[in-house]
Amino acid sequence: MKSNRVLCSVILVAAGAFLFGTPGARSWLAQGASQKPAEKGTERVQENTKGGPATKAPAKLPAEIELLETRIRFEADGGSHKEVHARVKINDELGVRQFARLSFDFNRSFQNVEIPLVRITHPSGGIADVLPSAITDTPNPAVVNAPAYQDVRVKSVRIFGLEPGDTLEYRVISTTSHAPLAPDFWLDHTFDRNGVVSHEIFELDVPLPRLRIHINEKTPAIKKEKSGEGEFARRFYRWELESKEAASTSPNVSHPDVEVTTFASWASLSERVQQVVSPGFSTQLWSDAMTSIGAPHEPVPPSVLYKFVSQKIATVDVSLDSSSGVHRDASQILKSGYGTTLEKATLLQDLIIQNSDARHIKLIMYGRGVSLEEQLPRPTLLSGALLVLHEKAQTFFLDSDLGVAPFGLVPANLRGKKALIISGLSRDADDSFTEIPESLPFRASQKVAISSLLSSEGELKAKVKYVMRGDNELVLRLAFHQAPKENWKSVAQLLALSDGFRGQITNVNASDPYETHDPFTVEYEITQLKFVDWSKKPVRIPALLPLLGLPDPPTKPAPGAAAAPIDLGTPLDVEVSATVHLPPGTTARIPTGTSVARDFATYSSQYSAKDATLTASRHLNFILREIPADRAADYNAFQQAVQNDESQVFQLEHAEATATKPQIP
Repeated sequence: MKSNRVLCSVILVAAGAFLFGTPGARSWLAQGASQKPAEKGTERVQENTKGGPATKAPAKLPAEIELLETRIRFEADGGSHKEVHARVKINDELGVRQFARLSFDFNRSFQNVEIPLVRITHPSGGIADVLPSAITDTPNPAVVNAPAYQDVRVKSVRIFGLEPGDTLEYRVISTTSHAPLAPDFWLDHTFDRNGVVSHEIFELDVPLPRLRIHINEKTPAIKKEKSGEGEFARRFYRWELESKEAASTSPNVSHPDVEVTTFASWASLSERVQQVVSPGFSTQLWSDAMTSIGAPHEPVPPSVLYKFVSQKIATVDVSLDSSSGVHRDASQILKSGYGTTLEKATLLQDLIIQNSDARHIKLIMYGRGVSLEEQLPRPTLLSGALLVLHEKAQTFFLDSDLGVAPFGLVPANLRGKKALIISGLSRDADDSFTEIPESLPFRASQKVAISSLLSSEGELKAKVKYVMRGDNELVLRLAFHQAPKENWKSVAQLLALSDGFRGQITNVNASDPYETHDPFTVEYEITQLKFVDWSKKPVRIPALLPLLGLPDPPTKPAPGAAAAPIDLGTPLDVEVSATVHLPPGTTARIPTGTSVARDFATYSSQYSAKDATLTASRHLNFILREIPADRAADYNAFQQAVQNDESQVFQLEHAEATATKPQIP
């Protein structure tokens, strides 16, 4: 169990299970993405690569796309025409559910989607065409409560009568004209390698002026033709891959197979993004904002403004390229009570600038899961916005999307990454990026206190309290914020399991996730009916403390490769303590405490027994973020000392369970 260094994956699942509709779970629509339904639930088919007979036939997929044809043509003015034709074999009921509805995202202000063909062919040879009346055009669920973004739509078709064994065929045509960022255009495409698509055809017809293209050398185009000259020059590419051929190629883990853009640089893209960042804030609206915030006196601390924007302005979860046709200034954002990630950062920026005590500010955008500086510049890679505030010799990175993040706390998956500078402080012409720091604006800590009662029947009842500050705090704030209160018990159950606690959870309480000035607290009670069997002699129990979960020791590097540093993560101070009240007549033998100190971390433990009460405490303090690889032996020794201490137990003798020996006559 590695719960307390970085909370165990079960807690991340707990958070994810309740983060419906949050910015942290965005799935941005790529302009050039293949228009095929999500292939969720499919499994990667493992092929026999050793040349011998396969010992087990690969599992049949719920649905197989026998043919996927995508043809895209871009024009010099940024317009495009895209046609997708797919033929899908439905194998089982799961496949029926996967393809029961086809949905395609678009922005009707500059895009149009047509679905001219949806046909079901039955194994008997019968054919059924889905009527146009089955096609619906509705606002994207993310913008239902955002009138300014009603052009962000979903066109979908419900497919009735689909059964296992059927073949589904459909054709989708998308056209784009007068796009907000025209004449620039961009696209990325990755070929299927998991066997879902049996035969894939991809064609791309693009104007050459200003074009930048990157193609994975493992998947070169089988056809490449040039036509026209000068400003009318064009190039046509064609790819055709069978599933086995695609599976044998190596994907580039950091790049799509095909990348296309007309942006000359990230700096030029940044300049275009500024067009959708509309300044403007009236004196009257500033007064209204202060009234809404409840802070009539100036200057207002940036932390108060940050809390207002992050918690009172709802986040509209639409991508930059889908929303770039809407231009709203800070006054409109404030008045409406909602905004995109970029709009909220802009509003916060303007509010702080209006404040007389404002300092240097800049607006940046990050890419989730990618290193922007290594990619061709494309708007679809920009998935969120942050504000960088320089105040009182400190620099704060502010994420106004999450709502429950403490001032200056940025999610761990963004820290250490580079972000694109959109506006604010002057930047070097050769460097459009700034790095989000690894460090936190405060010391990360977590405390776990447990008070328990062990009965003569062997039942254990315990009260557990967590006090969190840092990355784990944010995970729990999000989980409890997004979960309805009636589901808090489920979140606490997962938290208990990750810490090695078993039993029935009751009386779950948590502090207000919105109160970010103070650490986040979680409390619950847990009961385990048969914790010990007193008939055993002696009874051994652990210290009833969460395991501290140190990072794994480094693995041996590949031959010729340099050993990587040992990553200890964000510096963190962990304290855990437990009190166990024993039944009358119980004696205990306690383990010996431990103390280990290194420059990268310290660890100490204490154990005691007095008046039928056991106490245990452990303190682990990570000081450094990483240590050199050549100190692996030192780290292994430290880790072993901690694990040896954690494996120690209390030995108990219960008087009532001791049988009386018969007297010898």
